[in-house]
Amino acid sequence: MSTKTGPQRYPGASRANWYQDDFGGDPMQVDVVVLHTTEGPTLPGYDGGSTAPNLTAVPDLAAKKLKWYQHFDIETSSRALVNLRGGVETNTLNVCQVELVGTCDPKTHAKWKAAGTAHVYWPDAPDWALHGVARFLSWMHEEHGVPLSGPKSWPAYPSSYGSGGGQRMTAARWTDFKGVCGHMHVPENVHGDPGAIDFARILKYAKADLDLGDDDTPQTTTPAKPTVPAFPGRKYFVAGATNAHVLQLGKQLVKRGFGDHYKVGPSKTWGEADRLNVRDFQKSRKELRGDADGTPGPLTWRLLFS
Repeated sequence: MSTKTGPQRYPGASRANWYQDDFGGDPMQVDVVVLHTTEGPTLPGYDGGSTAPNLTAVPDLAAKKLKWYQHFDIETSSRALVNLRGGVETNTLNVCQVELVGTCDPKTHAKWKAAGTAHVYWPDAPDWALHGVARFLSWMHEEHGVPLSGPKSWPAYPSSYGSGGGQRMTAARWTDFKGVCGHMHVPENVHGDPGAIDFARILKYAKADLDLGDDDTPQTTTPAKPTVPAFPGRKYFVAGATNAHVLQLGKQLVKRGFGDHYKVGPSKTWGEADRLNVRDFQKSRKELRGDADGTPGPLTWRLLFS
């Protein structure tokens, strides 16, 4: 789809290096985040914006936090991926791209370290840097429904170059993919960034930020609990929104005994009856009573469908 929904600016991100006015881009509904590393120690110029991602995260080593710069709207195509003529769509498919300033190359890391160049080596990134990436991903999950999941294989650079680690997606798999991946996973591209970043830990922090828990629990012989559908994002539950997620939520509210405000029954259009029913459910759960505003977030969604 080509309709942009939900917030388009990451809170706190600087627009000092804004390129959308110069390069436009295509509107799209995003369900994928691609992580890159810049392979440089400072904010790049991106050839005046012609090769820029949607956002860049610059480590502030003294303050131990990431400083974010936004170059394009969240749901506007950016320009950091190779897109071959006649091939599969990359930049313009459904992708929000993030460049992490620093390196994934152990040789570059050793050279910069010897020269005294302050930087983040992302395969061994400090906890505060991983938390910074995780907070962005949790925001993308909450506001745009990007799944907090991704490929299992994140091989170290330089094995990740090309498809030396066997991690590169086929065109078909890429087209169907939803979640978080690296530049190393995108077809038609050969770059191997972000290398062996600790993706599992980033996801763990992102889920903890949203109180979602960890899905990677060991299998047991006990019957599996019903699968909770992925939270689609807050953008689907605003006044006048019409989509299948609203109907799915309404049916579950009725099933759980929280449909008193429906005069006929749930529908695909979000309205005051939906909000009041969600609020009643939130008031029934101690985990949600302090935020019983009737707007479903990831915790409300998980508890409702559990």
